Amino acid sequence: MSVDLATVKRVARLARLAVSEEDAARMTGELNGILGFVEQLDEVDVTGIEPMTSVTPMAMKKRSDVVTDGDKADAIVANAPATDRNFFQVPKVVE
Repeated sequence: MSVDLATVKRVARLARLAVSEEDAARMTGELNGILGFVEQLDEVDVTGIEPMTSVTPMAMKKRSDVVTDGDKADAIVANAPATDRNFFQVPKVVE
């Protein structure tokens, strides 16, 4: 796949970038180089290779899913001017 000057200008317009004629011509070559590199990566056989998040193997740090805080509903609404069954009450606004 290659990119031409019209495609570069269209992408720049979609990205809301102001690109001059000489910048568009330079970017055409740069984008074609990037796409050529991506095509080279597509040639690599990656069957059987697991995705990784780092170059060194590591285990995800996990914590147990337990409730460590809670049952403080009374304390949370203690300073509220109006409450109803541990919910904040606010005046109804109709415009």
